[in-house]
Amino acid sequence: MSNEEDNKAVVVRWFTEFWGKDANLAVIDDIAAPDMLLQYFLHEPRRGREDIKAFMTDFRAAFPDLNFWGTADLIAEGDYVVGQWEGGGTHTGPTFDDFLLGGVPAATGRKMHFTGKTVLKVVDGMIVEEHGLDDGLTAMMQLGLIRKA
Repeated sequence: MSNEEDNKAVVVRWFTEFWGKDANLAVIDDIAAPDMLLQYFLHEPRRGREDIKAFMTDFRAAFPDLNFWGTADLIAEGDYVVGQWEGGGTHTGPTFDDFLLGGVPAATGRKMHFTGKTVLKVVDGMIVEEHGLDDGLTAMMQLGLIRKA
């Protein structure tokens, strides 16, 4: 396989095991660089394996049915892989205060469903950066953190 195909395989595993329906946090130790940067516009940037594990643990506690899935073929060039996705979940868990626009009180029952695109940098089989551009406005409106005009 080419470097791009190898990188796509790493990203498929990440999307399936980290962002998919059943989280496998062990994948972080397997394919995330020790100082990996995870950055989405809805959340504060996260850096390092332990910080990323804490983020996903809290996110999934608040949204137990959290699930994201790809909606198009991955595109790879050099160390970069781009993916397009959709997903969301229902807030039935504890308070979640990781959103930059504010927190969601416990068990609101509100559902969020939104889309986005992600660029991941993979070096020597390890993800060193994940930058996402998501439709956070939609998610924030669905969760009641922003009201329509």
